[in-house]
Amino acid sequence: MNTIKTIAIGLIAGTCGALVVNHFKEQTYAQQEQVPQVRLEDPKPQVQQVSYGSLIPNENFIEASEKSTGSVVFIQTLSEIEYRTGGWMDWFFEPRSSQRVGSGSGVVFSQDGYIVTNNHVIMDADEITVIAGKRSYEAELVGRDPSTDLAVIKINSNDLSVIEKGDSEHVKVGEWVLAVGNPFNLTSTVTAGIVSAKGRNINILRDKFPIESFIQTDAAINPGNSGGALVNAQGKLIGINTAILSRTGSYAGYGFAIPVNIVKKVFNDLVKYGEVQKAFTGAEFIDIDSELASRIGIEDLDGVIIADVKDGSAADKAGLKKRDVIRKINGKRITNKASLEELVAKSYPGDKLNVLAERDSEMINKELVLTNREGTTSIIKRNIYYSEDLDANFESVPKVERDLLGINSGVKVVDFKSNGFFANLGIPKGFIITQINNRSIDTPEELTKILTNIRGRFDVIGIDERGRKVYYPFRR
Repeated sequence: MNTIKTIAIGLIAGTCGALVVNHFKEQTYAQQEQVPQVRLEDPKPQVQQVSYGSLIPNENFIEASEKSTGSVVFIQTLSEIEYRTGGWMDWFFEPRSSQRVGSGSGVVFSQDGYIVTNNHVIMDADEITVIAGKRSYEAELVGRDPSTDLAVIKINSNDLSVIEKGDSEHVKVGEWVLAVGNPFNLTSTVTAGIVSAKGRNINILRDKFPIESFIQTDAAINPGNSGGALVNAQGKLIGINTAILSRTGSYAGYGFAIPVNIVKKVFNDLVKYGEVQKAFTGAEFIDIDSELASRIGIEDLDGVIIADVKDGSAADKAGLKKRDVIRKINGKRITNKASLEELVAKSYPGDKLNVLAERDSEMINKELVLTNREGTTSIIKRNIYYSEDLDANFESVPKVERDLLGINSGVKVVDFKSNGFFANLGIPKGFIITQINNRSIDTPEELTKILTNIRGRFDVIGIDERGRKVYYPFRR
């Protein structure tokens, strides 16, 4: 019997010892993780130069490069990542942690130190560092907008070169453009190409209300270019480089930039209000293809079809209906869903749109008054509630999101402290709590009161970021 006990103890001790070694090995490795860099021992890359001299005057590239490179900065981020197994190991070991380093680009947008970049560049960052020339600055997050993948940060400086803004409405397919950024940590890199398309929707944004109307270019864009500038031949900003289409993760001929006219509105709103003043129509739209056109009996494939109209929404009040075909807005021809979304993205709640639509082979005019996420036309500021008892931040779910998800109430988890009460529940950020023990949750204050006082077994029910109904069982 003693022999069996000895063997059992030995096995347990050996297993725990191996786990401890592996635990600290992973911590050490993670702490040493760095942004990929070119090493001296690496073989020298083969570089092939391409001359554009016979196609466009060299002075245009030189002038545009000189005007724009000083306005594009290098951004480095540091994130503390904590790992939990969710199993019995959490009883014996502290949560494993590591440091994740990221990098990207940013564009100096104003003289007082405001910089525009991509939301995915700074997302979940605990520290943001901006490197401009030979100077390094700590940056603070001003605001971010996942629906456009844009963010604004600020540094304490007033002597950086501000980019000159262009007008993305006047960008033409076929015109020359430059992509300026910091791919693979190669700072102040400039590549040339043309605008190969406008109004691209490539379905990469995972927000509930994504706005995609990208400028497509064949100027080389690689990891690290995100948040950098797409400029025209005069060095004026026409877009913020955001994405590439690639099977390898590197440049494969197609890059995408957010039009500067959308960027300007998002920037102004985040700086002034801390939140983008999004405008909503209350309708869902789909593009027209030949099969759909044949089914509903129309010949012109330009425009969009209304697939649904929410009761009481702006579109409903304007008299628009399902199956209406939107042809023009404010006299501008609508070619596809992306062009309509771009127009709405540049508008504010309360703006009036003159809509020309086709219904049953007849043209009709409707005035559509855009609304905010609560269904009104007033300015909205984000109201985040911090619960000291739960060590977490929450916010009420806006009406437009409740309508989309088909719920009457709910409280969204914004974020939480890693060692606080709420973190131990294992409920992720972005989760919408709709019920606790079948009781509806309407406000963050109500949620805090219930979770603080509840005892025994209880169920938290809600909607995850993918729109699925999920429940978490607990006992306290």
